[in-house]
Amino acid sequence: MVYRTRTYIAADWDGDHDAVEQLHKWNESKYWGLSFTDAHDLQQSRDTSLPCSIKGSLKERMDHSKRFVLIVGNHTATVTKGGCQYCWDYDSNTYSCDRSYSVDSRSYVKYECDKALDAGIGIVVLYNAACVNRTKCPDAVKYEGKHVAMKHWEDGELKWDYQAVMKS
Repeated sequence: MVYRTRTYIAADWDGDHDAVEQLHKWNESKYWGLSFTDAHDLQQSRDTSLPCSIKGSLKERMDHSKRFVLIVGNHTATVTKGGCQYCWDYDSNTYSCDRSYSVDSRSYVKYECDKALDAGIGIVVLYNAACVNRTKCPDAVKYEGKHVAMKHWEDGELKWDYQAVMKS
């Protein structure tokens, strides 16, 4: 039996690493009180791994998670990284994998969203912005869970909104 004790954080790491880092800063600070155990600490994948191997690792992490947190930025709904069609072992003539694996054209982010729905775990969608804009969210979780902006305007500056995130 697998115990679901972790929080799974998904994001377009190329575009929204600042928001992921902010979540980790809040988590590491005793002052803030945000507390989670990151599912990504279970097993690491290398960027040079095959997309199917990485997706296997992602599924294992998801299997140990009680909560799925998706950080949505400007390119989250359109990111393509992780699709088999971009793998060097993908044969575009036969639409198959040269290693005989099944072909999955979903990006890592879309795969993670689908797995979160399949797992039936709590879903929180955090927007790396001052407003919720569901057009930037992948379709699978566009109307699932709680959607919250991670930032707010204060004195003419865009600042992280810990209180909004904490309530999610």
